[in-house]
Amino acid sequence: MTDHRTEGPATAPPLLLGPSLGTSSALWDKIAPELSVTHRVVRWNLPGHGGSAADLIGPGATVADLAGLVLALADALGIDRFAYAGVSLGGAVGLHLAAYHPERVSSLAVICSSAHFNGSKPWEERAETVRREGLAALAETANSRWFTPGYTVPRLVEDHRNADPEAYAACCDALAAFDLRDRLPSITVPTLLIAGREDPATPPAHLREIADAVPGASLTEIAGASHLAPAERPEAVLAALRGHFGGYASRGMEVRRAVLGDAHVDRAQARQVPFTARVQDFISRYAWGEIWTDPTLTRRERSMITLTALVAHGHYDELALHVRAARRNGLTPEEIGAVLLQTAVYCGVPAANSALAVAQRMLAEVDAEGAEGA
Repeated sequence: MTDHRTEGPATAPPLLLGPSLGTSSALWDKIAPELSVTHRVVRWNLPGHGGSAADLIGPGATVADLAGLVLALADALGIDRFAYAGVSLGGAVGLHLAAYHPERVSSLAVICSSAHFNGSKPWEERAETVRREGLAALAETANSRWFTPGYTVPRLVEDHRNADPEAYAACCDALAAFDLRDRLPSITVPTLLIAGREDPATPPAHLREIADAVPGASLTEIAGASHLAPAERPEAVLAALRGHFGGYASRGMEVRRAVLGDAHVDRAQARQVPFTARVQDFISRYAWGEIWTDPTLTRRERSMITLTALVAHGHYDELALHVRAARRNGLTPEEIGAVLLQTAVYCGVPAANSALAVAQRMLAEVDAEGAEGA
């Protein structure tokens, strides 16, 4: 059986994590423990990598063979249906599973991967070189292929050096033969693509190609990330995976989009960088996933409270955003005006005057947008 590591409650929804070629399950060290709070996380190793036996595959192996090993592992663990996330070759395995075994996959995240890997020749040549010379020389170039300049994860580079050459070459054979582009439109599971903006191996265009072809798929690009984004930018990858796979962050993202609109949320996501990723995750989980989903108050009532609080603290940029949100939540312009008039009594007339100016401008923009769409 494929070597694996399991974390999290046995009764939690299962989530399988697949590695990139040359790495081990250590690729997920900064992410798996966090995901295991809400999921039964299973990290698996490629043949000849980590603790997996090298003879699980041989020359001429395919991604379908690797997907078969994952399904066998899931069966052995008593897992019928699972969420799946994978990096590079691990992501290709996820695409294959979603395309050919959709009954087993509940949702999918494909990270720094592709529906094809730039043709067969480079991988055939790499497989030949590795079978002839081993992995030592190739491991010396791992940092430039995997990370942005100046960054490294010694444990992963050592895993690359210690992988079994024959099994590694067989994985190269699988990449050489892989091309799933014609099957992408058939994928129906919820799908997230995550691209590293600095990734030379599978640049964002490769992930965009998948996102454009898979119905309903979404794409997140992570600044400052190369090919092994989960190791180099774990906070940003974690936030994206939490949003996709469920829990408060996922529910919060749905409410956030419903209240603030897709355009605003998409802009916020596009501006996200590793420095802000944890704050964005906190907002999605706490503000939108717990507070705004509490049924004690209606969204109309929450909008009135929010408008008042923003006026009280002079947060007029946020006020503009929440005037739009209030209209989405069913407040009329007259009701918004009445709320702001109330703030004149308890927050002060100057604050209310500033708020009314902001609200007047935003309501005019909303009306204009409505007229254009009519």
